[in-house]
Amino acid sequence: MIPQKEKTVQQASFWDALIPISVLICLLGAAVYLFGDSSSSGPNQIALLFATFTAALIGLKNGYTWKKLEDAMIEGITLSLGAILILLMVGALIGTWLLSGTVPTLIYYGLQVIDPSWFYAASCLICGIVAMSIGSSWTTAATIGTALLGVATGLGLDQVVTAGAVISGAYFGDKLSPLSETTNLAPAVVGADLFEHIHHMLWTTVPSFIIALIIFIVMGFNASAENEAGRIDEITLILEQNFNIGIEMLVPLIVLLVLAIRKMPAFPAISIGAVIGAIWAMLFQSDLIASQIDVSQGQIIGYFKLIWSTFFDGFSVVTGDDKMDSLLSGGGMAGMLTTTWLIMTALMFGAIMEKTGLLDIFVKSILKIAKSTGSLITATIATCIGTNVIAADQYIAIVVPGRMYKDEYEKRGLKPVNLSRTLEDGGTITSPLIPWNTCGAYMQSVLHVNPFDYLFYAFFNLINPFLAVVYAYLGIKILRIKPKQQA
Repeated sequence: MIPQKEKTVQQASFWDALIPISVLICLLGAAVYLFGDSSSSGPNQIALLFATFTAALIGLKNGYTWKKLEDAMIEGITLSLGAILILLMVGALIGTWLLSGTVPTLIYYGLQVIDPSWFYAASCLICGIVAMSIGSSWTTAATIGTALLGVATGLGLDQVVTAGAVISGAYFGDKLSPLSETTNLAPAVVGADLFEHIHHMLWTTVPSFIIALIIFIVMGFNASAENEAGRIDEITLILEQNFNIGIEMLVPLIVLLVLAIRKMPAFPAISIGAVIGAIWAMLFQSDLIASQIDVSQGQIIGYFKLIWSTFFDGFSVVTGDDKMDSLLSGGGMAGMLTTTWLIMTALMFGAIMEKTGLLDIFVKSILKIAKSTGSLITATIATCIGTNVIAADQYIAIVVPGRMYKDEYEKRGLKPVNLSRTLEDGGTITSPLIPWNTCGAYMQSVLHVNPFDYLFYAFFNLINPFLAVVYAYLGIKILRIKPKQQA
């Protein structure tokens, strides 16, 4: 039997690349219009699946076999498994930290010490310091960020603005931390030194953060919280009546921070934090647990069953105050499943777009008009943002543009740190601003604020890419390769 020749793969055209992007944009727009804030609970996933099928059909037209396309989708999902494991365990951590009193204690003390006039700026700065210490914007948002949103509720301040401050601080610290995965990934992709990369990022990152802090300070002074003194007393009383409050309740947080600083990988560190939260709940919140358990099977079994269910189904409490019930209830792995679904469908689409060469088309078209250094860096940032939108993952938004532009930067005599900094200015920073991106989906799941809402208040994330473009066109801190001296 004569073996059949494999169909020759044709190069994709610009129109080929434009079709799935157009389908995705139209469907995502329709999802937001029809379903509003609940668009990430299913409608966006369906939009991504239809866009994936559209890209796959174009791949089949151009000669790719279904097996190769399917393998690409599976590989894309595989890339997300580490993030999904972390996401699920964060759900468990939030549940046990609510039950243990860790999050309520953070809210309680936050209400005592943080002045409303400085709250937004303080939130941004605190998250920045914590994220820089542990190298994780995700962990910072899930722990400190969640508590700060509770404090904002008590102070009568805007939760959406608070979420923007949390995101700004968390990504500032993550971006500059040598412990951060993206901070290590960007220089590795382009062949730059890690600490030279961090030093070079300071020029765009620190001014952007200072501007963001100034804006948050101004917003804080203009925020109206004068009539909330009575409400703060109400909230502190509710916390005292339902939880044992004390410094010892912060031990799970301290342990997690120490493990992160000691460079323990995120999944085991968060898992340990969740388990310690469960232990702390049994040790210090016995009255609360006793009021929650079903004693029909015995008290010990009731304790065990409640703690177990907190890991997968989260924790809920009835205080008589609806807002406080919402604030002090949540978590659990089950609550993260919708976000997991969104991440998987987003990465399937990104994998198909990369495998079929449809992403390449846009870059080649951009390079035709990017003649100057300023336009090249602007094009790189635009590509990173576009990849975050299309491929829906910050790691892909660093790796793919990094590989695509590396030779062009070298050809133009630009040092690799220019590219590595630009990858972070455009890729890392913008990822939480997109609801279907892995980072945007994660932030919505832990902060319960839609990225489309906090987008306009994540000032650091908006200013940093813009400032990078300004630097590029003005030639500020654009390092060039020095020609080798001949002997």
